[in-house]
Amino acid sequence: MNILIIDAQGGGLGKQIISAIKNVYPKLSITAVGTNSTATANMLKAGADHAATGENAVVVGCRKADLIIGPIGTTE
Repeated sequence: MNILIIDAQGGGLGKQIISAIKNVYPKLSITAVGTNSTATANMLKAGADHAATGENAVVVGCRKADLIIGPIGTTE
């Protein structure tokens, strides 16, 4: 299963989600996409397997994801 985590600003929420998932399911593939480099770096530190930054990374990542997780404010 491929999980995509999207987060903005400092990546705090994404970091917490990645840590929680990796503790329970360490073999799942998690891709972290941050809207800025700080958010991406923090999610990588939490244990994301892959990471990218920016708007295009969100579009590409969503195509390959089985599950997309992010704050409710990311949808408009």
